[in-house]
Amino acid sequence: MKAYYSIFRMRRKMETQYRGAVLGGLICQTFFGLVLVAIYRAMYAGKPQPMPLSSITTYVWLQQAFFRMLLSMDTDLLDRIRTGAIAYDLCRPLHLYGYYYSRILAMKMTGSILRALPMLVIAALLPEGWGLALPASVPALLTALAALILGLFCICALENVTMGLTMRTLDPRGVQAMLNLLLMTFSGNILPLTLFPDSWQRVITLLPYAQMLDAPIRLYNGEYALDKVPEVMIIQICWTGLLVTGGCLLWRANQKKMIVQGG
Repeated sequence: MKAYYSIFRMRRKMETQYRGAVLGGLICQTFFGLVLVAIYRAMYAGKPQPMPLSSITTYVWLQQAFFRMLLSMDTDLLDRIRTGAIAYDLCRPLHLYGYYYSRILAMKMTGSILRALPMLVIAALLPEGWGLALPASVPALLTALAALILGLFCICALENVTMGLTMRTLDPRGVQAMLNLLLMTFSGNILPLTLFPDSWQRVITLLPYAQMLDAPIRLYNGEYALDKVPEVMIIQICWTGLLVTGGCLLWRANQKKMIVQGG
């Protein structure tokens, strides 16, 4: 574990060097957040919805704040797969899956924190109906943070499944396009899952995508009661375990049949 923690620390320090990218991402996501809030305000003005507008605007800002956690990828690993340089990683005295899981975890966590903290401060200072609302309660905030951490583990496990599929196809564009579409749709990034029909929500809230950001946001807003917290976290843990197990098996199968091109 000490080796994986060292990898995590090194990748975390590397992420803090890209200050220009952080600033650009902050400006971009803040702009899109304002656009989306304006769209929902117009929609609510035409036809009020059962869910309060403040909950929707909070949902939008939390989604935008942690956008990097959802869609950032380890481009270095993609390059190593395409060029064959991943063969050097096989010489490391480490489990290859754990090595890259630690890197991806550090990348997503550090990049998200650097963007999310200033963005949430900006959103909290906006006028009512435009900005971020306070959490439903202190316990709701604490459980939302715990669920957010579990959601981070889940998205990192899904990322490694994507990388495992890329090892077989050598071209990540098709796999990434399909998975990113599913991820953005069913995580609530394009449209908050709370606005989907109730019949849809019974299914999509059980998918792994909803565990990444939708579940923590619903806990933050108080839409999920505190007595539902164990159920939410059990679903998150189960999906994380399934994705990690599937990813490890996929990577192990890839290593048995790996053909390195280039070099």
